[in-house]
Amino acid sequence: MKFGIATFITDEGIGPEALGRALEERDFTSLFIAEHSHIPVSRETPYPGGGELPQMYYRTLDPFVALTAAGVVTSRLVLGTGIALLPQRDVIHTAKQVASLDLVSGGRVAFGVGVGWNREEMRNHGTEPGTRGAQMDEQLAALKEIWTKDEAEFHGQHVDFDPIYAWPKPVQKPHPPIYLGGESKAALRRLATYGDAWLPRAHTPPEEIRRVREWLAEQGRHDVPFTVYAADPDPERVDGYAAAGVDEVTLNLETLPESEALRALDELAGFAAARR
Repeated sequence: MKFGIATFITDEGIGPEALGRALEERDFTSLFIAEHSHIPVSRETPYPGGGELPQMYYRTLDPFVALTAAGVVTSRLVLGTGIALLPQRDVIHTAKQVASLDLVSGGRVAFGVGVGWNREEMRNHGTEPGTRGAQMDEQLAALKEIWTKDEAEFHGQHVDFDPIYAWPKPVQKPHPPIYLGGESKAALRRLATYGDAWLPRAHTPPEEIRRVREWLAEQGRHDVPFTVYAADPDPERVDGYAAAGVDEVTLNLETLPESEALRALDELAGFAAARR
């Protein structure tokens, strides 16, 4: 089983260049970073983790800028969004950002996406919370059109454009793998239809991992990689993931200043080395 890192990159923590170098030096295979364009002051939507919203949510760097910075100082590290809030994004701009990062990194992008949870945040982008799932379905289909066709067009209820030229095309063929986040029935349906990999959160028990694997096989999807997002270094839980057939576990790295983050990475690297 492979081990990566999941974290929030902010202006108060370790920078993406130093983090990228440190991850390759410690034999981590991937870096998945979170996205929030902003946090509305109203704060009406409850934080899914309970309690107050952690400070790191307010200060995230743009994920594609941060991953580009990490990518230029590394050569093997997979560069992942964990997750990009696709319903809040323009689909054509997003297609170009992902393809550009895949090009400059030599084909190392893992495009993790989800519908998001902060209703005020998405409304500020003009996204209606109640239809964001249907919107994302169309966006995923449209992205594939843009990435794989010289003249791409899409006509749906939420995404609609006449034929366009859009380069660069991604290095990875047919396109960078789409990692679907979320564990709901809707998220799993989306995974079976549009996804190339599953990105379940760390609270997902190994028993559910097995169930989803069997369910996907029934849908004819026998080859979907599973990457657990932001797990704590819990030996019993991580060993359970390995037994359930998880391909990769990303360990959670707190947002810390560089010296503290490097010490934390040393501990996480030791944990990972003992279970490879």
